Amino acid sequence: MLPPDDDGTVGVVSFTGHAYVLADVDSGDCAMRLGGGGGFGGALAPNMQQWLAGTERSIGSVDVVLVAPAGRRDGASLPRRGDQLGHERVQRAMRHRRDVQARGDDNGLVITGRGLVGRWELSVELFDPDGTVPGAGRRLIDAGLGLIPDDEWCWAQVAAGNSRSLRAFLAVGFVPVCSEVLISQAEHDQR
Repeated sequence: MLPPDDDGTVGVVSFTGHAYVLADVDSGDCAMRLGGGGGFGGALAPNMQQWLAGTERSIGSVDVVLVAPAGRRDGASLPRRGDQLGHERVQRAMRHRRDVQARGDDNGLVITGRGLVGRWELSVELFDPDGTVPGAGRRLIDAGLGLIPDDEWCWAQVAAGNSRSLRAFLAVGFVPVCSEVLISQAEHDQR
């Protein structure tokens, strides 16, 4: 058991054999609900997520969490995209990250920022996934790694069912390390 993140985000981060629950709940109640299966799926079970969310929070998707060493790439070649700050993916990043930056090209966006526990995070959105030049997603991810300081690790969350995105992150050198679900204030309650 750990407290919620600094911005109040509740979450479950699940590794092989153990899980971390970031929530302001009684550890005894949590252990009872897990029934010994915390790191073996119990912490990500729907009833556990619903209990953590209560009636005031929204449950995000269960994501595969990947990590790669940052830097050593040319991220400066991606221009800032102030014209895309209203884009749905950028808005979502702003709800879960600090210091959000949107950069991109004609194919799509790279969004970086500080996420859960202050880690550097990267996400990508192609404007037209079916009409984009092959490899555009991988090129954006690779350039996005250049936007993160060289001595840092870069984290990415990919919905488990998004195999196309998962393959792109793996092809650029990301490796899966865990899974997580973020539980945050319901959208209508956010400012």
